[in-house]
Parts: sequence; structure tokens; C-alpha cells
Amino acid sequence: MKIVQVESLGVSKQELENAKQEFESLGHQYTYYTDIPKDEDELIARMKDAEIVNISNIKLTARAIESCQNLKYLNVAFTGTDHVDIECCRKHGIKVSNAAGYSTEAVSELAVGLAVALMRNFSQMDANTRKLGNRNNFLGTELCGKTVGIVGTGNIGLATAKIFKAFGCKILAYSRTKKDIDGIDYVTLDELFAHSDIISLHIPANPQTKGLISKDLLAQMKNSAIIINTARGSVMDNAALAELLIAGKIAGAGIDVYESEPPLPENYSLLSAPNTILLPHVGYASKEAMQKRFVIVRSNLHSYLQGRQENVIL
Repeated sequence: MKIVQVESLGVSKQELENAKQEFESLGHQYTYYTDIPKDEDELIARMKDAEIVNISNIKLTARAIESCQNLKYLNVAFTGTDHVDIECCRKHGIKVSNAAGYSTEAVSELAVGLAVALMRNFSQMDANTRKLGNRNNFLGTELCGKTVGIVGTGNIGLATAKIFKAFGCKILAYSRTKKDIDGIDYVTLDELFAHSDIISLHIPANPQTKGLISKDLLAQMKNSAIIINTARGSVMDNAALAELLIAGKIAGAGIDVYESEPPLPENYSLLSAPNTILLPHVGYASKEAMQKRFVIVRSNLHSYLQGRQENVIL
């Protein structure tokens, strides 16, 4: 089969060569690229003749998919697949797998790191120091003893809860599927937002979660509370969040994900909101996560080629 990897997936040239040799020794053709396509036309040019495509979080539209008439299997090197036109894949009988689990530690550590950075105001303290100033009477806030609300208790949500618990936090949780886990109390979404000092979002993007974290829900937060989103941008009303931050109704926000991938528009609402840390979607981006991801990508390929698909999305 003709396998095309449309970008490097964050691993070294040597690892890409190893994968190429591995699959070509099994009688397949393996082509890889070390850069990101500059636009959709270049993406299509790279993958148009492929039967199998390895791709990460590059947007994959129906136009791109339908331009690849030989495509049989899409190997998505990402946990979420909301950037892929899944219905188009279904229509054309294209099988889809993801790379669930590769970034659990990376994302959960970032979520907790964002909470600490906001509560100790790293950004402003760094700026003060660089201006040859001092703390200017600033007092930070400790994690220990705080109530943390975890929205979504999949692998990443539970890993995040575990780290917060190690800091001495009380854990509240909301999920469609409740789990019997010591030290985690499941409550309604309204209760979680009303009683938490820190809220961390870990839900997937789908029709049920789009806009779930609404203005009305955000307005129930304590004035002293902060919210962290390392999940998906579409799950929260970021314009409403910005409005509440500007009004002083919420103490702070750490955001890694948006309605579309950065760069953000110049007039994006959160850019002018106070007490925020805005990151360009780096939650999954650690050296260790990239290594784990490539192991999953290769395993997915082997399984599909042997007729037993893993990590099935479609």
C-alpha cells in the first residue's frame, strides 16, 4: 500500500527513516514530509495518491478527502478528530483511527502548571522583575486546600485530578459517566461551577459539548475562581469569558485552545482580557508525548495492514 505521512509528527529525521525502512521491508511504499503543508492545495498534492495517510491536527475538509480517491485509511496522530470531516470519511468508507492517550501526562501537567502560574501571577512578577521592580505587595494564592472542579473524567481529567490531589486539593467532578474513585465527588455542572476555586476542562469537542460552558454557567463562578481550558476551544464561550474577566467577575483564565488554531485574529476577545495566560495550543507538545504518539501511529499502521484496526473512530 502507498502510505503518506504529510508532516514530521514532531519526531526526528532518523525516526522517520526507520519507519520508512520498516514498512518498505513489508512491501509498502512509505513517503514522509518534514514540514507542514503551507495550504490545503499543498496538503492535497502530498496525499492525493495515498491509500493510507498519517496526519495530526491539520484541518482535513471534505474537499481534501474527496481529492484522494484511493484513500482507505486515515491514521490521525491526535486524540481529537474534530478537525477531520468524519461524515465525509463515513460516506466514502474510509476507516479512521486516532492516537488516544499519547498526551495524557503532557496536558494534565500543563493544566496544573497554568493554575499555579495564574495563582502566583508569574507573568506580572516576571515583568516587574525585568523592569527592575519588586513584587509590589503582591500576594499569591496556594493550591493546597482549594476545591478543584474537573469537567470530564477521561484519562486526562483523571490524571489532572491526581496531580491536584497531590497538592492537597479537594476534587469535584462532572462527567456523563461517573466513576467510583476515592477522593473524587461527582456533582452537577452548576454545583461544580458555583463551588470550585479552580475549574479545569477536559471534555471532547462534539455536538453535545459545543458551547457547554456558557455565559450563564461561567457567571456562576466565584469572583476569586480561575478556569483552565486545555481541552477544546469550542466547548466554551470565550467571548463571554473575556467579558466576565474584564468585569472582574472571574479572577483569571489559562487558555490553550480556541475555536480555531492560532494565530488568533487581532481583535480576538481574550487578547484584551486581564489575568489571562494564552498559549498557542501546546498542551500535547512535549518531546515525550511526540515519542509516545509515533509509537501509536506505527502500531495503528501495523494493525490496519494486518486487518485488525486499533483506536477505532470509524
